[in-house]
Amino acid sequence: MQRAKEKAVRNAAPKAVHRVVVLALPGVVPYELGIPAKAFGLARGPAGERLYEVVTCTLDGRPVRTSEDFSIAVEHDASVIATADTLIVAPIGDPVSAGDPLPEPVAAALDRLRPGTRLVSICTASFVLAAAGLLDGRPATTHWMYAERFRELFPRTPLDPDVLYVDDGDVLTSAGAAAGMDLCLHLIRHDHGSETANRVARLCVVPPWRDGGQAQYIARPVPDATGSDTAGAREWALRQLHQPLQLAQLADRAGMSVRTFSRRFLAETGQTPGQWLTAQRLELARTLLESSDLPVDRVAEQAGFGSASSLRQHLATAIGVSPAAYRRTFQGRDRGTPRM
Repeated sequence: MQRAKEKAVRNAAPKAVHRVVVLALPGVVPYELGIPAKAFGLARGPAGERLYEVVTCTLDGRPVRTSEDFSIAVEHDASVIATADTLIVAPIGDPVSAGDPLPEPVAAALDRLRPGTRLVSICTASFVLAAAGLLDGRPATTHWMYAERFRELFPRTPLDPDVLYVDDGDVLTSAGAAAGMDLCLHLIRHDHGSETANRVARLCVVPPWRDGGQAQYIARPVPDATGSDTAGAREWALRQLHQPLQLAQLADRAGMSVRTFSRRFLAETGQTPGQWLTAQRLELARTLLESSDLPVDRVAEQAGFGSASSLRQHLATAIGVSPAAYRRTFQGRDRGTPRM
């Protein structure tokens, strides 16, 4: 009987790997085109198994001209869109060219989508989704530089140009360049938890988490190259999150006055020191809720919130759930199974 069970386990079909299809349209921006393959390709499960399969396609399977001075060859045409669990449309250099009416070959490619496929746009690819009617009545974002033109073309889409990305369930949109990586990490975190997403972030040498509601970096002046910045203070603060931290302490670590430190911190991170600290504490709390069985009050202490009630308030404000509900979401199922 035992041998029969062992044989059944060996012969059981492996779990299907989540397929991410990336669509490269004419004029595709090469930097953002490579982000999904890099991020999802590095995601691995507890036994080192790959969690995603990433395939890239063009409309006809032929090389496509990029927004730069070279073309890119792919292995697939748009027929693979019908096999996608997640479809990501990469941005194009001239987004207005994707306006109404949508080119027929692009419309035909998007018609291949299966019901329930998760749909993602990076940067100006939101123009493509909007022109296809897929963002009608759905909150979305795009690169801030094209926001006004987007509103003119697609008034039925509620646009928020001030955030890094928007998660509307089965449709997600991001702002430009690095925000595409933020969104991919957000999806990995949603599917497989913070530990997996953080590992991918470390391998890519990028911040592990930036909340989608964080502001885009819009027309911010570059700080003077004085040789002195806030990075050291931030690195120190990350090791002290369990303790109360005062602005004066951080400024002292950076060798600056409080006023100078606050100004430079905002210029370098896009956040005030208080906002940044709260975000780091929330990230630590979320990781502890996902990966440990610590009581909520202990999680709150280790993350520097002081009390369980304070953690509950901040978590509810950030993502709209209680610590207990968040823990159930991430620990109440197989950690290796995509959360879709």
